Amino acid sequence: MTEPKHRIRALHTDRTITVYQAYSRQIGLPAARDGRFPALWQRDRMTWIKPSFLWMMYRCGWGTKEGQETVLAVEITREGFEWALSHACLSHYERGLHTDQAAWKRQLKRSPARVQWDPERDLHLQPLPYRSLQLGLTGEASHRYADEWIVSISDVTPLAQRIHGHVRDGDLDAARGLLPDERPYPVSDGALAHLHR
Repeated sequence: MTEPKHRIRALHTDRTITVYQAYSRQIGLPAARDGRFPALWQRDRMTWIKPSFLWMMYRCGWGTKEGQETVLAVEITREGFEWALSHACLSHYERGLHTDQAAWKRQLKRSPARVQWDPERDLHLQPLPYRSLQLGLTGEASHRYADEWIVSISDVTPLAQRIHGHVRDGDLDAARGLLPDERPYPVSDGALAHLHR
């Protein structure tokens, strides 16, 4: 079956969705230990959450990039995630989706969340022809994320290292077998209409 160009793929349950972030050990380890972000985490900055494990691996270099050595799986409520989607604005101007650039800029300034659609990645972290969602949270959305939506935080750095080891060894079947079970995330008709053409 052909993948649609824009689709949210994620590990999810009836109640939650798992997103990924990568931080320095000073933030990531206490967050995983305590199930919430430490005071060092700056809630007033834009924070990007990614439902795609392999896109996160591309971004953090399998947890090897400076300041991204701890990979976190953050399980949040679907209610919170969907609130963010409904209050999000596309991170770039799209002719035919936005009335004009000025209208898009006004919407972007007002929105507590923004969306980017980036090429999904394969096990070699090469781009695929379809895209996965990144969700940026700021202001009210960032505060709700930290204070209301989080169900659990897990350190999945060892998992990232194991998968990366299999990829390096050329054992892609073993690597694939360890990947999170990301399936199409159900959203209502039209729920993403304001976020892509």
